[in-house]
Amino acid sequence: MSARLPLFLRQLRCPPQPAGPPRRLRVPRRAISGGGGGCAGGEGLLGRRRRQQNTQAGCSQGPGSRAPPARNSIVRDVIQNSKEVLRLLQEKNPAFKPVLAIIQAGDDNLMREVNQDLAEEAGLNITHICLPPESGEDEIIDEILKINEDTRVHGLALQVSENSFSNKVLNALKPEKDVDGVTDVNLGKLVRGDAHECFVSPVARAVIELLEKSGVHLEGKKILVVGAHGSLEATLQCLFQRKGSMTMTSQWKTARLQSKLLEADIVVSGSPKPEEIPLSWIQPGTTVLNCSHDMLSGKLGSGSLGMHSSGPIAENDVSLLAAALRIQNMVSSGRRWLREQQYTRWRLHCLKLQPLSPVPSDIEISRAQTPKAVDVLAKEIGLLADEIEIYGKSKAKVRLSLLERLKDQADGKYVLVAGITPTPLGEGKSTVTVGLVQALTAHLNINSFACLRQPSQGPTFGVKGGAAGGGYAQVIPMEEFNLHLTGDIHAITAANNLLAAAIDARILHENTQTDKALYNRLVPTVNGVREFSNIQLARLKKLGIKKTDPSALTEEEMSQFCRLNIDPSTITWQRVLDTNDRFLRKITIGQANTEKGCSRQAQFDIAVASEIMAVLALTDSLKDMKERLGRMVVASDKNGQPVTADDLGVTGALTVLMKDAIKPNLMQTLEGTPVFVHAGPFANIAHGNSSVLADKIALKLVGKEGFVVTEAGFGADIGMEKFFNIKCRASGLVPNVVVLVATVRALKMHGGGPSVTAGVPLKREYTEENIQLVADGCCNLQKQIQIAQLFGVPVVVALNVFKTDTPAEIDLVCELAKRAGAFDAVPCHHWSSGGKGSVDLAWAVREAASKRSRFQFLYDVQLPIVEKIRTIAQAVYGARDIELSPNARSKIDRYTQQGFGNLPICMAKTHLSLSHQPDKKGVPRDFILPISDVRASIGAGFIYPLVGTMSTMPGLPTRPCFYDIDLDTETEQVQGLF
Repeated sequence: MSARLPLFLRQLRCPPQPAGPPRRLRVPRRAISGGGGGCAGGEGLLGRRRRQQNTQAGCSQGPGSRAPPARNSIVRDVIQNSKEVLRLLQEKNPAFKPVLAIIQAGDDNLMREVNQDLAEEAGLNITHICLPPESGEDEIIDEILKINEDTRVHGLALQVSENSFSNKVLNALKPEKDVDGVTDVNLGKLVRGDAHECFVSPVARAVIELLEKSGVHLEGKKILVVGAHGSLEATLQCLFQRKGSMTMTSQWKTARLQSKLLEADIVVSGSPKPEEIPLSWIQPGTTVLNCSHDMLSGKLGSGSLGMHSSGPIAENDVSLLAAALRIQNMVSSGRRWLREQQYTRWRLHCLKLQPLSPVPSDIEISRAQTPKAVDVLAKEIGLLADEIEIYGKSKAKVRLSLLERLKDQADGKYVLVAGITPTPLGEGKSTVTVGLVQALTAHLNINSFACLRQPSQGPTFGVKGGAAGGGYAQVIPMEEFNLHLTGDIHAITAANNLLAAAIDARILHENTQTDKALYNRLVPTVNGVREFSNIQLARLKKLGIKKTDPSALTEEEMSQFCRLNIDPSTITWQRVLDTNDRFLRKITIGQANTEKGCSRQAQFDIAVASEIMAVLALTDSLKDMKERLGRMVVASDKNGQPVTADDLGVTGALTVLMKDAIKPNLMQTLEGTPVFVHAGPFANIAHGNSSVLADKIALKLVGKEGFVVTEAGFGADIGMEKFFNIKCRASGLVPNVVVLVATVRALKMHGGGPSVTAGVPLKREYTEENIQLVADGCCNLQKQIQIAQLFGVPVVVALNVFKTDTPAEIDLVCELAKRAGAFDAVPCHHWSSGGKGSVDLAWAVREAASKRSRFQFLYDVQLPIVEKIRTIAQAVYGARDIELSPNARSKIDRYTQQGFGNLPICMAKTHLSLSHQPDKKGVPRDFILPISDVRASIGAGFIYPLVGTMSTMPGLPTRPCFYDIDLDTETEQVQGLF
């Protein structure tokens, strides 16, 4: 049979392969050279067998002999069935092709060739990891663990010596990749009767199949399994018993072996027969099968019993069918893997809440809940082990490779949380966002993800405090959320300031060097070689210089290449710091003698106002981020042309600093539901939304029936408008629902109530029932509903209830909201009750999301910049018209001339009023909106006009939050954060 196998496998192939040099096997992905050439190509098995057949003229099995047709057909049917199943899977998943990895330690390649031929016939990929024959247990386990975590591999088999099949080795395999059914998990499921949920040993299955296909009736037969060990022995015993057979097991050197052999109707050999056991111990006519475990170790010929029984099954038939059934298991493994990639309800272990009354501080609530280990959470929501990078116990970054894996997965429903014009205290959009996903997942068993912005340390230590939500609807651990997280903002600060330093350094060097000296320093000779860097070659291409040899440039070309001629008065790129510091709003730089008179006025912005933050929030891949970073315009040259990060040669370095920041951060809510925290642009001085990447990944993970709830900063007139007109243009995503957050407190302020100031106790108008103030203030709510309706998206109003709100006030707000056109209006109690308090909101959002969205943009980006600004001012803010300062008009003309006129608009405006005046509450009318300046974020992809006197660097109040923040030096616990 061993001479026959390759011939039969060649018959399986269609069309037949022409004669020629022997085929070498595919080079493995990780190959270790084995002593003695265990995995060498050489002549190859097929070539050796052809040569043997040609020299065996007197042999009864000549080159044209075949395996018995009936048994050939069994193997053929298994392979053809596997091929057909795989074809059907690939119809829906064209890129899918299962991969079988085989770890081999030995120098017999017969089984390797068999696996290769059968896998190729079925349409699988196969890879061998070749180890030296003397490889020890630890070396084999190391390779197993690598394959376990390789998401490209769907099945793993071992071809190692009998001595290496220890429990430690076998149980190192992931059960879901154990296509030979040797792990305790797969054996346990088989014994319990869950064969459909596990992999069954293909050797044992081959024994049963061959017996039954050969007409042997197993019920009532006496079966002796002799010389088998471990998983094979257990599996054979289990399968025979289920067929009604009386099964005995024995080792070769066991007392009474002769009597057992004489009694047996069928003998199944699990290992080679010792020479001292005579053939006469086996009754004539007994069916004998050889399924020596060495068969799957690459030693097909060594397991022969060396006898001619009168049974109907030839030696080694088991081996070929087992190899085919292993391929069948591989296809099943691939099918399971595909099923796991499709939408399923998460089996999420939600954390229980025990709300207290009165409600403790946010940090006390956070600290009282023990979060799940982040790797456990990741597994629950369908992330693979190699798709996360763990930071501590409760945070992890998620790799963008997930998007490729789930590219065919349908997106979930997309929900935006916005708000009415807020008080300086904030109205709880983050709290509503968290409460909503806790309700959806922990209480309604619907997959949902919250996507939040990372808070800046400016407000955290200033007035507003953190942004993790509050009460029993927050992200935990809240101190980790509110402070450094995984360092993304620090990476942005470093990248931003590197670019700022490059600008001023370039001006200095150009001012103090000749063209030749500047060129020689920019393109130096290193180890005798002078060449352009890649980014310098890109600059040459931009300049239209088609040369790659630095010595070939003319003097004019050298000057053109090395001089950016930046006009210092046009520099728009500022240094940043993630701290509120009013004294950095205007500074003078370059005053030291070493800067040789290159001083100029400059400023610091808050770090989250950096264009790099906006780039991070709007990019959709690492490649796209690099291109955006390179396009960022930092100034104009003296001819009025834009100067970019690419021109300065710093794009690659910026990308390196941002390579980890691009990965969204995974955390969890108080009830153990998943949250992405990623990017944190302010909504008043930037576009105010979390990252496109976080939303896209979350939409894939929740599946088509799930929900992704993302939040836009400040009121709907600011954060929501920018979400629709900027973020949705960049992402291509279409929102299904807007949740508009309102509070009785804010509505009373808009109705004419006293001013609300952070740190100052609320006046009694806000703590006592006042129906008239609420009714008058609902004009702002109605206006914000109308703004959302401009974009064609249904609105659900979420009334964030405070303990001082009365039932009459709550009912009035909900009634007026519905009259104004809201799909529904729901009071929410998540702050005091967690997700349970937002179940009604969750039902309303789910119902609204089932309606068809008629989403549309507010304006065409091809309109002139002035007209786009006017459209936002009139349609969204309610202004009569706009007024451009001379500086703003000059900037608009410059950006239009430079080719940037077709970008969307990002208005920098106060968040405390629909107008430009913070003290104008309610719905201001008939005002002129002043545009004092216009800037361009070309890398991010928008123009941003500054309305009135907007500052991009906040200041600290008289009593900042830091007075209450402290560290217990004994326990290392943070105190005072909120």
